[in-house]
Amino acid sequence: MKHIYLNLKRFDIPKALGGVNGIAPIEKWAGSIVGQTQEALKEYGRDKVEFAMYFPEAHLIPAVEALCEDSPLQIGCQGVHREDTAVGGNFGAFTTSRTANAVKAIGCTTTIIGHCEERKNLAGILAEAGVADVPAVNRLLNREILKAVESGLQVLYCIGESMEEQPRWQEVLRGQLEAGLFGVDKAKVVIAYEPVWAIGPGKTPPDSEYITKIGCFIKEVTGGMDVVYGGGLKADNAQMLASIPVMDGGLIALTRFQGEIGFYPEEYLEIIRIYMEHA
Repeated sequence: MKHIYLNLKRFDIPKALGGVNGIAPIEKWAGSIVGQTQEALKEYGRDKVEFAMYFPEAHLIPAVEALCEDSPLQIGCQGVHREDTAVGGNFGAFTTSRTANAVKAIGCTTTIIGHCEERKNLAGILAEAGVADVPAVNRLLNREILKAVESGLQVLYCIGESMEEQPRWQEVLRGQLEAGLFGVDKAKVVIAYEPVWAIGPGKTPPDSEYITKIGCFIKEVTGGMDVVYGGGLKADNAQMLASIPVMDGGLIALTRFQGEIGFYPEEYLEIIRIYMEHA
């Protein structure tokens, strides 16, 4: 089984406000993306590949409402809170927090947890409190994963090392995996590897040899869990990533990185076509 994920971050913001959205008015943005892609994705078959799209919270309901009958798409949120509602317990006193039960009620079936941007945010909050306990981030993410799985959501759990951490990448990744997955039903989770040190303009992405090495390491530590490349599945690396047997898919974000930078549904479908043609 292959897994193709799409993380749309805050790509809904219009270009006039500093964003990259040029494809639809913000209120129609999520529905437009779902509507323009789901029929084309049906040709690949549910037994061969899983498709999931992770939207900012404001767009979850329009995205779910745009799903057609027998849609191949799963709609997901970008993280959940480490606590949740419970019958006979807390009934919803979580101001500003997005709980797993809340997004499940909306219609989400999956969530992305531990993205490098979420890790950076959690580390920054801890630093403001004078806490330099790096493993604490993994423990907080573990609580999020546990709540997500408990509510019935699938989880895409992101791990990765920074430039400073790369010399000890094995220690860093093992710590993220062991702490993040502690007590978790691994059948409900897929791992995404983000080479944080290689993400961004002017940086050199890892080659197939390096990605293979990382994929093998993750499968060894986790007992064979599915692993996707989270450093950015693009048109120019789709064939290469599809040719790596140990990797089970990829995570797409932007589809165009120069000129009219942004996410474009037709380019998303082309990336998938290239990948699946060589998988």
